Amino acid sequence: VQLQASGGGLVQAGGSLRLSCAASGRPVSSYAVGWFHQAPGKEREFVAANNWSGSTYYSDSVKGRFTISRDNAKNMVYLQMNSLKPEDTAVYYCTADPAPRTIVTLTAWTYWGQGTLVTVSS
Repeated sequence: VQLQASGGGLVQAGGSLRLSCAASGRPVSSYAVGWFHQAPGKEREFVAANNWSGSTYYSDSVKGRFTISRDNAKNMVYLQMNSLKPEDTAVYYCTADPAPRTIVTLTAWTYWGQGTLVTVSS
């Protein structure tokens, strides 16, 4: 499956953005999907995931502010980000895997999009 992330941009603290991830090549319904982010000078970190049964998982830093969702009919994955903070500034990557062993682990995911930059100003 190929993934293409979009929707990043510059937003003020407290604002919202919705990231989109377009999947092609295979139905996204066949995969668990997720989002990671990578801040400047830091490692790529888990943000959110959604498995085939609809269960969702979030990092503690975004729980209650971000929502991951998917539209299997459109082969799309979304990340709604509300109440954004300057520390959310990062490149956001969408990812997919048939069965990630541990969703928070980078190496558990096989397919990656190219990333979209989110900048939150204070």
